[in-house]
Amino acid sequence: MKPGRRFVRRAGIASTEQNGGAVATLSGTWTLAVVGREIDALNAELAALAKRAGTSWDCTGIEAFDSAGALLLWRTWGRRLPGAISLRPEHRRIFERLAAADQCPAPAGEPRLSYAWIRKLGDGAFKLQAHLVDFVALTGQVALNLVYLCRHPAELPRREISANLFKAGVRAMPVTALVGWLIGVVLSYLSSLQLRQFGADVFIINILGLGIIRELGPLLVAILIAGRTGSAMTAQLGVMRVTEEIDALNVMGVQRSLRLIFPKVAALAVVMPLLVVWTTAAALLGGMLAAQIQLDISAPFFFQTLPKAVPIGNVWIALSKGLVFGIAVALVACHFGMRVKPNTESLSANTTSSVVTAITVVILLDAVFAIVTRNVGLA
Repeated sequence: MKPGRRFVRRAGIASTEQNGGAVATLSGTWTLAVVGREIDALNAELAALAKRAGTSWDCTGIEAFDSAGALLLWRTWGRRLPGAISLRPEHRRIFERLAAADQCPAPAGEPRLSYAWIRKLGDGAFKLQAHLVDFVALTGQVALNLVYLCRHPAELPRREISANLFKAGVRAMPVTALVGWLIGVVLSYLSSLQLRQFGADVFIINILGLGIIRELGPLLVAILIAGRTGSAMTAQLGVMRVTEEIDALNVMGVQRSLRLIFPKVAALAVVMPLLVVWTTAAALLGGMLAAQIQLDISAPFFFQTLPKAVPIGNVWIALSKGLVFGIAVALVACHFGMRVKPNTESLSANTTSSVVTAITVVILLDAVFAIVTRNVGLA
């Protein structure tokens, strides 16, 4: 044998005649490394011995044994130990585990196709109920925190609120202004192509004013904040859950809702109306620039006509939307962040669900606003 080369013994099978019957003697190494190479030959030889009546098995000569070798013999013996067999105690325990596994009931199969949708519908209803219960509890806890802070203003988490104001507001200003400006340019350009055909160039100001101030401005900011800030809030709380920082706060007696959730809700409630004004102004400037290029409408005429075309009620509606959207996005983000389990897969899944749910809730709230304020700010 060459130096440095490992020697692996083979799985041995010997057959002898004794008292009118065959004695199968097994020896050597019965592990995956050996059995895997000789599986066909071993299967054929073992099957021939198992077919002979009165065959007794002597397995005491097996030096190395694992589940691969045991499973090969177990299948040869018809998934039960032969009546005449000699085994080492440690090897017998392997076969006992195989026998116990065979006795375990098989998993229930999938229900028939005609009833599968009922089960899925029920599972979805229970999951939705759990989310709604937790969300209502979270909202109630934030309301209780607000009442507590009104009675004890010294406990206000000023630093946490200030940090969230900077992250959610100041850092979001460039992207919201850029997107708002581009939306204003596109809306003005597309509208001018149609208005020019009917000689109604001046109504571009009405379209931009009502469309951007009342609808597009708040909705656009809410979607951007849900994707940018909402996901960050969910990921932050999720990481704290994974690293057990939230449990550490509970051990130290720190109220997690007052220090982690309330500052985020309060910050978005304050910063969202301001971002709505900022983004709306950028969108109107972009629309004014496109109108000046396409329809030759000057900037002084644009700003002079805008207050007449858009009643002040639309501004209050936009600010109200910003306030409600901000609270909704923060609550949804914190809700999914607190539901993260201590593993990375749950963190990614809840972050994705947070963004999708927040955008859906914002669109639903916008529809409610459209119904409630259908007679406000249009005359």
